[in-house]
Amino acid sequence: MKQLAEATPWKADLALAGICLIWGGTFVVVKDALAYVSTLLFLALRFSLGAAALAMAFRGRRLKGASWVHTIRAGGLAGVCLFSGFFLQTLGLRYTTASKSAFITGLSVVMVPLCSSIVYRYVPRLPEWAGVAVAFTGMALLTLKGGSLRIGVGDLLTLAGAAGFAAHILVVGHFSRTVPVEGLSLLQITVAALIAAGTFWWVEEPRIVWTSAVLSAVGITGLLATALAFTIQVWAQQHTSTTHTALIFALEPVFAAIVSFLVEGEVLNRRALAGAALILFGILLVELKPAGPGRHRFAKVSHPGNSL
Repeated sequence: MKQLAEATPWKADLALAGICLIWGGTFVVVKDALAYVSTLLFLALRFSLGAAALAMAFRGRRLKGASWVHTIRAGGLAGVCLFSGFFLQTLGLRYTTASKSAFITGLSVVMVPLCSSIVYRYVPRLPEWAGVAVAFTGMALLTLKGGSLRIGVGDLLTLAGAAGFAAHILVVGHFSRTVPVEGLSLLQITVAALIAAGTFWWVEEPRIVWTSAVLSAVGITGLLATALAFTIQVWAQQHTSTTHTALIFALEPVFAAIVSFLVEGEVLNRRALAGAALILFGILLVELKPAGPGRHRFAKVSHPGNSL
């Protein structure tokens, strides 16, 4: 990370695009693994591996720029939000498709302005309301069953997970400029690992079959999509704006759909494609709005990677 200390915004954007591709590809990997492992046990393995990798990478480094109390508070809050988002998203992935999960998770970008308006007490503007309306219309097309108003349980769980990721966006954005990258990255993943490890054996019946799908999913998500990706994400928030970050992460469901098609042969029908397009359009409406004088003082809050 020292070599990236003087990075320019375009380098941060390029790094985010790279981890966005990783996250988009993990939807299929995780869905395949969930046939052989229970949700919380998988998350415990994933986050534990990620935390161990970061502990090894950051060993011997002194955290500068923030007190331990401030760092622990930031990492604790971020870790709780991160675990909530991943638990609900991973559980929902059992009951919905990889591409649908990715597009619904993308709604977290649209939720951020509404959450920000409550936290920072400002009124969302017309483009924000329009983006929310368009995105939720797209979600309805993508998730509603036939001509009914019934939404699948997996879609609802994934939507709740998106809300958890939106909360994570606000927390990481709030602390990213006052807490060292190493401290915030390691602590949030460690907290998520501890919660998963403390709940997998009693919240649900633990189950695992050590197949190649499980081993590869734990390795890829633990090392690449967790340890590496979240460290880069925290660092990148210091060098790029909210608009750039969110727009880049809007590519995640697109990557997920491409990977799902190439690997699983999963194809969205016309209605689902229209819904996915509306979700992306809603995200763009929110994130391309003029900055204006009404932006709150944390206008550079970034998308955390609300994905797998």
